[in-house]
Amino acid sequence: MQAIRIALIGDVMLGRLVNRILRETSPAYPWGDVLPVLLAADARIANLECVLADTGEPWPGKRFVFRSDRKNVVVLETAQLTAASLANNHVLDFGDRALSEMLEALDRAGIARAGAGHDLAEARRPARFAVGGLSCALIAVTDNEPEWEARPGLPGIFYVPCDPADPRFHDLGELVRETAQRVDAVIVSYHWGPNWGERPLPEHVRAGRTLLEAGARIVYGHSAHITRGVEFYQGGAILYSCGDFVDDYAVDEVERNDESFVFIVMLDGNAVREIQLVPTVIVDFQARRSDPLRAARQCERMRRLCAELGTRAEFANGGLRLLP
Repeated sequence: MQAIRIALIGDVMLGRLVNRILRETSPAYPWGDVLPVLLAADARIANLECVLADTGEPWPGKRFVFRSDRKNVVVLETAQLTAASLANNHVLDFGDRALSEMLEALDRAGIARAGAGHDLAEARRPARFAVGGLSCALIAVTDNEPEWEARPGLPGIFYVPCDPADPRFHDLGELVRETAQRVDAVIVSYHWGPNWGERPLPEHVRAGRTLLEAGARIVYGHSAHITRGVEFYQGGAILYSCGDFVDDYAVDEVERNDESFVFIVMLDGNAVREIQLVPTVIVDFQARRSDPLRAARQCERMRRLCAELGTRAEFANGGLRLLP
């Protein structure tokens, strides 16, 4: 079987100023000149850091709430998004009704989804998809917003504390084991931890390795607004943070939350063979390929962070190749 290429990107936030510009531009606008990179992959997965809906009221007392017009599901269709992670701290920014509206829109668009639902069973249900003869499943969880935890009969997110001693984390491990027996490759999306900081938290390292030991092939981390290093472990990989990919956020000149990568994971059978990184930057609410000087700086930083995790990195084609 030929190796398949799964493109993973960080947070995609289409609300506020991005939503406003989408009323005047094409659905391809947020992807900029990165769109061909995404379309060249065999599958594409993103963390959708907003709700797509025309209804709902802002969550009481929440400072940052993100909603994009329901029609903007076509933005995800334009990128041919295979699956979306919905387990995060913005999917319920406009309440249950808006969440339900988005779930219907994604289903109509044929975009697989995981991590939020009308009840706990739906929120924890893996999103299944096939690519290049390989059967895959996306499980999406978050340790943010515990008050949004889905329960039997109540909508919400698949909330799992990032603590292997917590019974909910144990249940996640069992779900990974069961799913791994049914598909070739399990991807666990984890929206974990606080913002900022370029190195993974110790609990993320423990949790990521535990999930790979349970049968996951990729742990796809996000929530921190910046990218972190990648670790290979037992035939799989932990992407500790994929950063921000599209948004309207103010830029921290030190942390550089406007800079990220397309993480292209090469799966050979159910083993991760290598990961290709294509440097990107957010400009005018749009993802763009980084210019050569910026790309070189981004790659050198990532090479350093990966080396700390025992990951080899080679400069190639203006980006990086990460190898076990």
